[in-house]
Amino acid sequence: MTTVALLGTLDTKGDDYAWLAEKLHALGTDVLVIDTGSFSKSPMATVDSDAVIKAAGADATGLRERSDRGEMMTVMGRGAAVIVRKLADAGKIQGVLAIGGSGGSSVAAPAMQALPVGFPKVLVSTMASGDVSPYVGEVDMTLMYSVVDVAGINSVSSQVLGNAVAAISAMAQAYQTRLEKASGDHKPLVAITMFGVTTPAADEARARFVDLGYEVLVFHATGSGGRAMEKLVESGLLAGVCDLTTTELADDLVGGVLSAGPHRLEMAGSVGLPQVVSLGALDMVNFGPQDTVPEKFAGRNLLVHNPTVTLMRTTGEEMHQLGLSIGRKLASATGPTEVFIPLAGVSAVDVEGAPFRDAEADSLLFAALRGELEGSNVTIHELDMAINENGFGEAMADALHAAIVAR
Repeated sequence: MTTVALLGTLDTKGDDYAWLAEKLHALGTDVLVIDTGSFSKSPMATVDSDAVIKAAGADATGLRERSDRGEMMTVMGRGAAVIVRKLADAGKIQGVLAIGGSGGSSVAAPAMQALPVGFPKVLVSTMASGDVSPYVGEVDMTLMYSVVDVAGINSVSSQVLGNAVAAISAMAQAYQTRLEKASGDHKPLVAITMFGVTTPAADEARARFVDLGYEVLVFHATGSGGRAMEKLVESGLLAGVCDLTTTELADDLVGGVLSAGPHRLEMAGSVGLPQVVSLGALDMVNFGPQDTVPEKFAGRNLLVHNPTVTLMRTTGEEMHQLGLSIGRKLASATGPTEVFIPLAGVSAVDVEGAPFRDAEADSLLFAALRGELEGSNVTIHELDMAINENGFGEAMADALHAAIVAR
């Protein structure tokens, strides 16, 4: 029998969750109820609200005395995330279902984002018809619009919630079946990051990985792509990372539109996953149409990539700062880490005769990186070629394969 965790505020939606539990039981699915209600004392709860607060490292009495709704929601979301991840890792649940409005959804979302890709997670929310990026994050969450407010069972909500129950029950059963059938003969997974201006290198690396017997996942380094890749690293599904294109760091530093956040390039190192890293497309920062480039960048070297994308060449000082940042991140890695430096250009437009060629700026990037990695366990490969030249992507693939096999 599979078990689905019902995650919600039993002080305000206890009847709704009792209905969900009844319908899940009717489908042959067991239920574990996690109470995230601020003042709940529901006998239906398997994990009560005090335990959720404790899991977040907070004091229940003080939290309730302050009666700060924002603080309460944050604590409940953090505690729920800890609990569902532990339950999932222990194999005690095979799915999570939550329902709610903006408050309930804000608590359920962190919990679902803490779960690995592939683990079933369904959220029925009044917020699902708007901008859902804060709720979804970088995980494969299934969102359903509640149509009517989540406030009792009626002729409409029973249909919507009934579909959600059927969906999570079937998902949980399918997930459990996959786990039971899993064996060691599956191809190991590796991730590659790419951008339009690093596509030849990414394609070459991908082909080499396929020849070596890997399944390859390619992530477009557009901010959300980098975050999704790092989330997959955290999920433990990857054998290694070929982080060929680290351009999102330039956007984060300078203020472009494709930042993956300040913690990009940290997850593989923190979990000890083998990684090979290059400097793909660090010569550019991304903006929208040319008229959207901030006025403070007037006079900078701009390249209209297409009508909706304008690229701006990074300066020598910015490249220096990127080298320092990347070096510090990689020097702290706990797993096998190798860096590949393309001395003749970091992108398709950073080669001789191309509009972003600036060997002096690139050299500042390389020097700062070398300085930060001196004395570390990171292996540096300096190749006298541009990143997209034949052999560069393949060299990265071969190095990652060797690191994976050596583990």
